Amino acid sequence: MDIRRNLPLLMTICFLSQMGGFMILPLFPLFIEEFGLSGWMMGVIFALFYVGKVLGGIPAAAIYRKLGGKKALILMLLLLAVCMGGFALSSAAVLFGLLRLLQGLASTGLTVVVRSIIGDGGNVDNRGLYNGYVSSSEGGGMVLGPVISGWLALHWPLSVPFLLVTVCCLMAVVAAMGMKTTAQARANLKSGDTLSDHLLEDPSAVVKQETLDNSGYSVLHTDDAPPLPSIPSDALHTQATDTSLTSLPNQVPESTTTGAIPRLTRRQQLVGYGTVHFLEMSAYAVFLTYFALYAAHIMQWDPFATSLAFTVSGISTLAAAPFVGYLSDRMGDRLLLCMLGMFLIGIEVVVFLNTSSHLWVYVGMLIGGVGGACYMDSFFAHIGDHIPDESRSSVIGKIVSAAEIGSIVSPLVAALLMEVGSLYSVFVFNLVLIAAAIVVQAAMRSRFRLKEG
Repeated sequence: MDIRRNLPLLMTICFLSQMGGFMILPLFPLFIEEFGLSGWMMGVIFALFYVGKVLGGIPAAAIYRKLGGKKALILMLLLLAVCMGGFALSSAAVLFGLLRLLQGLASTGLTVVVRSIIGDGGNVDNRGLYNGYVSSSEGGGMVLGPVISGWLALHWPLSVPFLLVTVCCLMAVVAAMGMKTTAQARANLKSGDTLSDHLLEDPSAVVKQETLDNSGYSVLHTDDAPPLPSIPSDALHTQATDTSLTSLPNQVPESTTTGAIPRLTRRQQLVGYGTVHFLEMSAYAVFLTYFALYAAHIMQWDPFATSLAFTVSGISTLAAAPFVGYLSDRMGDRLLLCMLGMFLIGIEVVVFLNTSSHLWVYVGMLIGGVGGACYMDSFFAHIGDHIPDESRSSVIGKIVSAAEIGSIVSPLVAALLMEVGSLYSVFVFNLVLIAAAIVVQAAMRSRFRLKEG
């Protein structure tokens, strides 16, 4: 799939789906409360969403490999549309639970497919930038979603925002149908387009394109071309023994370099990535679940001020993500940016733990939004750099699914801390999760780099 030509449509899809998700996020508890469900039943329905997210990653990766990116996107978006329309029309707890489970499956599936498309279609020099564009479009959805649903809830029944989200999902389906697959691109080449035309669009793409294999993706080689100039990247250490890459000047494989740190095995990489993302998603789930309570009970904020904090964070992510992605590509040290991102998120938490000033908390949210962009852009770009094409989507699926377990477990742990301690202790726990993620990333980064001298 030609990622450059399809990127605007991919951004549109992410914007619409994320906007829909954040439209229903603040309204869903109020909506199902109207049906007189017990607190326990509501808790089960909430949890089923994360259960679906845990279960959805691996099947989504298999669907992506089987059907390709375009069809997989359409399938996930249609499933989301069915869930949102079902919420608006349903009144039974069992159906709510089933739809919530399917929503989690589709949500994780969409993440896996989108990040796999970028991982397969991009390269070491642009994956960070492309992930940045996607994160930016998602940030735009995060900004507009709560504003639109909040306004609708003031004037219409709570079911109306769910119907609007259904329309958004169907609009995203139309966008996905407009994406061009590799087969369509090959047809365009046969009709008169030439490889030199593509080189005019991207002079750095000095490659030859082989016959397409059964998977539907083109295989690019540099065997007949001179070595490509490239910025130093930690991905080169992992891929040095890959026969599809030629050695760069003054660069030799790690296994033959004197004094080199042993590179991580595939299993170690999977465990490391999974652990980092598990910790990050755990911290994020705690924040989403308990910040509104902390703002209301500790900082004495009203709901509008709390909603504005989320909006500031979304605007920050929207503005920063493309620049952070570009910086990730130019630096080449993506794990360092991941660590910086988690550190900035930690600053956000520290700020609102120490002050209730609206200005300072919003500044903290602004910093945290940049941190979220740093982490998400660089993390998935790093995986794309280090995991081979044939297993990339599967690895992303496993990582995303395993990480969602943290979204189930961490709020429960936080609830216990709140029972025996206070809301303050909940966010101390949040800081511990963030610190642990930084430590794991630092350990992985040290294994990817060579010893000096």
